[in-house]
Amino acid sequence: MLNFNAPPLKNTAAEPVWKVLIYDRFGQDIISPLLSVKELRDMGITLHLLLHSDRDPIPDVPAIYFIMPTEENIDRICQDLRNQLYESYFLNFISAISRSKLEDIASAALAANAVSQVTKVYDQYLNFITLEDDMFVLCHQNKELISYHAINRADIQDTDMEAIMDTIVDSLFCFFVTLGAVPIIRCPRGNAAEMVAVKLDKKLRENLRDARNSLFTGDNMATGQFSFQRPLFVLADRNVDMATPLHHTWTYQALIHDVLDFQLNRVAMEEGAGAEPSPAGARPKKKNRKTYDLTAADRFWQKHKGSPFPEVAESVQEELDTYRAQEDEVKRLKSIMGLEGEDEGAISMLSDNTAKLTSAVSSLPELLEKKRLIDLHTNVATAVLDHIKSRKLDVYFEYEEKLMSKSTLDKSLLDIISDPDAGTPEDKMRLFLIYYIAALQAPSESDLEQYKTALLDAGCDLSPLNYIKQWKVMNTGSQFVMEGVKNLVLKQHNLPVTRILDNLMEMKSNPAIVFVVGGGNYIEYQNLVDYAKVKQGKKVVYGCSELFNAAQFIKQLSQLGQK
Repeated sequence: MLNFNAPPLKNTAAEPVWKVLIYDRFGQDIISPLLSVKELRDMGITLHLLLHSDRDPIPDVPAIYFIMPTEENIDRICQDLRNQLYESYFLNFISAISRSKLEDIASAALAANAVSQVTKVYDQYLNFITLEDDMFVLCHQNKELISYHAINRADIQDTDMEAIMDTIVDSLFCFFVTLGAVPIIRCPRGNAAEMVAVKLDKKLRENLRDARNSLFTGDNMATGQFSFQRPLFVLADRNVDMATPLHHTWTYQALIHDVLDFQLNRVAMEEGAGAEPSPAGARPKKKNRKTYDLTAADRFWQKHKGSPFPEVAESVQEELDTYRAQEDEVKRLKSIMGLEGEDEGAISMLSDNTAKLTSAVSSLPELLEKKRLIDLHTNVATAVLDHIKSRKLDVYFEYEEKLMSKSTLDKSLLDIISDPDAGTPEDKMRLFLIYYIAALQAPSESDLEQYKTALLDAGCDLSPLNYIKQWKVMNTGSQFVMEGVKNLVLKQHNLPVTRILDNLMEMKSNPAIVFVVGGGNYIEYQNLVDYAKVKQGKKVVYGCSELFNAAQFIKQLSQLGQK
């Protein structure tokens, strides 16, 4: 797409054609986890702008649009054509554009005398966000429209439910068109997951029936990993396992998502959060928000995002020690090049010609990049550690693991709830909900009253419990109870969604895609990744309608419980 819808030519010395990229928020969310600004620049994108921002005309440059085919977006394209903003227009729609909207653009192009400048119009079928090689979510903008809360509202109208299902199916259809594979669909009966399965099945069949325009035949079929075997598509419903999204976790990526602000692979934190207090009487310094991208190019992240936190902390320290040993080398290189005082950004800008002068130069940027990643993980890991210590998250993690696996408990739940030093009111609520969900029989009324009093004293909001009580009545039997699975922290244990997959896989070797309608989280993702490792070379992809952390999930439960 960024190469005007032609395969990019690798290893050509030719300069790329300079062009502008115009996207809406949806397009921005799809591109930003995949391509950095530098990578865009290497592909000839000099400017990338939001569709609905004030854009100046750049009449001698081609423009690539990557947007949803919404009414207001189409209006804006027509306006751009009238104002003759660019030399030519390559229109790429994230989701398929309807015939009538296409006609609107055509009329506008005619009226603006710009027909020849609208060079190409493409349906890209890219209405989903890829966060990892093996993980995707449906959307980030407007995600409340297809949230757990939206699907499970007591007062939901059939028409609303249809609309939600259509939105989910549109994205899943895009996902399979992009894979170039027609899945074998499996789902439970009688819930939102089944509704999605039925609609998706219908949409896929309709497309296959129209052989001439089918997106799954001939040239459109992706060659590669999915060309021989149809993938198994397992649709699960969030209601099958409500404990996991509330669970306190112990692996690096899932912890970052739980305790920091982590969205679309980017972590945002206050700089120097938890640093030394300002001297008495001094104005508190304004905290800067810093963002870090956690990407596939970051080797440390790729290696450790699924590791238990203590291991990560240890590895950061090791990396730091290795770097310190090389730091003298960095100083030596800088002085050879007469760059002692230079800032590191300036050094990386040095042109390649000087780089060929000496091997010193080639290893310096590499060492500095290594240093940047070490600093990044030191800062992120320190911020996570502060939360673990101040909230006693290790205590919560271990206790919940025991509850979920029905192991013997070493201390009473009331003690943790009543301990003012253990966690926030939300931590306590999460713990209690997990206890309530995992309990084979509900606590007696008098016990429940006692717990409620303790929770209220600790400052908890009880609305999530109201909802979970109704949920438990409705869902007895459909939830996956973890009977007698003794499990210690280090033992690999399969969470419900992974167990569903395992039951369906049996001896099959097909690649599998597990998708949770109603929302998912990194704990579940990591559990599937670990499962695939154990199964040696099994290809498993995880997807969910939205990615939430426990705080976001409990907020939805709270809204449902207030009704």
